[in-house]
Amino acid sequence: KDERSRFWRVYRRVAEEHDSEFLERYTSDMNIILIFSGLFSAVGTSFIVAMESDFSPDPSDTTNALLKQLVQIGLGNLAEAGSTPVDPASTWSPTASTLWVQMIAYASLSMSLLAAFGAVLGMQW
Repeated sequence: KDERSRFWRVYRRVAEEHDSEFLERYTSDMNIILIFSGLFSAVGTSFIVAMESDFSPDPSDTTNALLKQLVQIGLGNLAEAGSTPVDPASTWSPTASTLWVQMIAYASLSMSLLAAFGAVLGMQW
């Protein structure tokens, strides 16, 4: 009975040392993941906001088309001016490369937020 008691005391001491080292190591890893994913999310979000203007037509194109039409009307060229205002925005669409870059940016932001969420869950567990 005395040897069993000694075995469990030694086992408990070794297990507590191992568990404390394990928890310390993974807690610091989780903190690093949280910091990195927070910084990466902030930078990724700023790029997404900067690229957002690529998803709408240039307002100056519409202004220039309408001014051209007004000049044609002012010069008396009603046939060339047309009866309805020209809207270049109706034929505008973003380029394929713009769509791919935005998709990758949103995917990387989603993965970064998912990593942060996993780290928070790991820290609370």
